[in-house]
Amino acid sequence: MAAEPFIESLLQRMTLSEKIGQLNLLSAGEGPDTGSPHSRDIRGRLEAGTLGAIFGVKSVRSVRAWQEIAVRRSRLGIPLLFAEDVIHGHRTVFPLPIALASSWDMDLIRATARVAAREASAEGINQVYAPMVDVARDARWGRIAESPGEDPFLAARYAEAMVRGLQGDDLRAEDTVIACLKHFVAYGAAAGGRDYDNASLAPDELIAIYAEPFRAGVAAGAGSVMAAFNAVNKRPMHAHRGLIDGWLRRHCGFEGVVVADYTGVRELIAHGLGDRAAVAALALMAGVDMDMIGEDYLACLPDIAEHGLRRPESGLDVSAGEIAEAIDRSCRRVL
Repeated sequence: MAAEPFIESLLQRMTLSEKIGQLNLLSAGEGPDTGSPHSRDIRGRLEAGTLGAIFGVKSVRSVRAWQEIAVRRSRLGIPLLFAEDVIHGHRTVFPLPIALASSWDMDLIRATARVAAREASAEGINQVYAPMVDVARDARWGRIAESPGEDPFLAARYAEAMVRGLQGDDLRAEDTVIACLKHFVAYGAAAGGRDYDNASLAPDELIAIYAEPFRAGVAAGAGSVMAAFNAVNKRPMHAHRGLIDGWLRRHCGFEGVVVADYTGVRELIAHGLGDRAAVAALALMAGVDMDMIGEDYLACLPDIAEHGLRRPESGLDVSAGEIAEAIDRSCRRVL
């Protein structure tokens, strides 16, 4: 790609702090309080070059104000990514995904995504946390309305149509946005329909049913993927190296950005995977490129990149060089 020499040149000029900063994803604080940590001092982070993306910005004026700080007042002038949940339309609201998918009309679904992309991009948004392609087969799960339903074939076609509608024929076009397939993987298979719970699945069932829409979305060119809150066979997805770095990247050839879900890295502590430094290292090594809200990468990775980290109880023994290399990989994807 023509951009690669420029990206490599930029990466060579970045400090470790600036590289890790590109992996930091925060809320603009303009939406409702979800009970999770609020972002602090966005302006200061922008000026220091330690913020890569913002979501939840609600106006063109805000987008412009934050972007001007990033481009004009930081050392390297790296622009921000602006993201938003655009699940079934942006300003124009379309039927819920379960209803859209039930139409089996892929041209119509793609057309709704095109409208959403035009509206979102006109407001400065360049990444959308959609489509949600979680196969759901338990009516007790509370997020079925956001999913394409129970059929992996239908979910895969829905993923393709949404990605192509959102991203258009050329992501350089002004009316396109980066799609984000979510939530990888088996989020809709949580035991008992209880959100965030473990999904106990045989490997063939996991891949053939729950991973199939992600494979299709990646093949359609999706630029990003969001990790899921649940565990798969007792391994939390934000630390599941086998599925993220292994199946998604190496098997499917996904080269885009993997973002955490809301405080998903921090929540690995509650899963029992170790302290703040341990879960930051586990998520990064698993292949999660951007840390949403928790700022655990920002707080912990500089020290780990200098000294390495050994936590036998967490199954961690990573050298400083391994972490530094992983930081470069993730930063390169974001850039």
